[in-house]
Amino acid sequence: MNPLAPYFLWWRTTVVRDREIVDAMVRPEHRAPSPELAAALDAWPGPHYWTPDDGAGRLVLIRVLAAPDRERWWLHALLFLITFITVWMGGALFAGAPVPQGFPYSLTGDLTLLSDLVSRFASDLFSPSPALDFAMALMAILLAHESGHFLVARRYGINASPPYFLPAPPAVNWIGTFGAFIRLRSPIVDRRQLLDVGAAGPWAGFAVALVALVVGLLRSQILPGDGGGGGQLVVLPYGQIRLGDSPLMYVARHLLVGDGMVLLHPLALAGWLGLFVTMLNLLPLAQLDGGHVLYALAGRRQAQWGVATWWMMIVLGIAYWQWFPPYAWEALWWWVWAVLILVLGRGRIAHPEVLDRHRPLPRDRRVLAWATLALFAVTFTPVPIYSM
Repeated sequence: MNPLAPYFLWWRTTVVRDREIVDAMVRPEHRAPSPELAAALDAWPGPHYWTPDDGAGRLVLIRVLAAPDRERWWLHALLFLITFITVWMGGALFAGAPVPQGFPYSLTGDLTLLSDLVSRFASDLFSPSPALDFAMALMAILLAHESGHFLVARRYGINASPPYFLPAPPAVNWIGTFGAFIRLRSPIVDRRQLLDVGAAGPWAGFAVALVALVVGLLRSQILPGDGGGGGQLVVLPYGQIRLGDSPLMYVARHLLVGDGMVLLHPLALAGWLGLFVTMLNLLPLAQLDGGHVLYALAGRRQAQWGVATWWMMIVLGIAYWQWFPPYAWEALWWWVWAVLILVLGRGRIAHPEVLDRHRPLPRDRRVLAWATLALFAVTFTPVPIYSM
């Protein structure tokens, strides 16, 4: 801190794990900042940002004290490749292409099936198909979402892992993946950092999902007849699945395709899944992205909204169980998700504290927080999947 000390009235240093965090009050004559302070900040070995809502001249500086972790990039690349293949297989099912539905179990002891699968995948790579469209779009959505978190975290000097992709055999999960995640290995300093990291993923993924949805809907078709009163569906070898509406999906379908039951192109399905993933991540619970955003905006009051949201999921399940017998299994969906959130949050619905919870959220970040909560509202899908 010696080179910067002459520019500060006072400063406070906190060392957490492998990070040094400096909260400083800049002298009035250097708050513009002055050319001298600007040059000193350029030489500072880490990120910094002003926090005017915490008082004029307040500055936060972050410095990494230890060598960065050696990332196992080979593992992340391998998981990405395997997930891409399983998602491609899911897309092939939607497109009506013959793939081993029991993968990987059906390949046991039969190298012919494995050779067939590799050959078909290689053929699709050089001759684009709806299955490849689906895989590229969905993987791009997941990659954009996690990269948004990763890049903003790294910008703030937060120790974050690259994305881990989770493959799933289509026989277990018909889209071919359980999603992706990153790990934050160092604490979040304040609510500004928390909001920026938490909101970056949903917005990045949503932008890619919206492009896939628009292009896919333009390639989708309305089925003959009333098709069951509108909506959208996909066809699998074992039957049809009707997908629910969010406000955004309803408007996009009517504007781009029209009234009636729409058979979704695999690209449109990837877009629908992107909106759905955005909605799930923005539930204001625990350490989901929505929990980050609401805690950044409301502080400890996030716990009250989180409890209300969790009980809303339970009530949604009861409603479908009691009042909509044809869709009673939707109750199970909401209840399983409610339990899963408790498991992932280790029994907590409240968001954990940041290091400096008293530093207020900047005004421009409040606009971002409210916009992100509005994104949750327009992508909310009360009945994601109907049995057909």
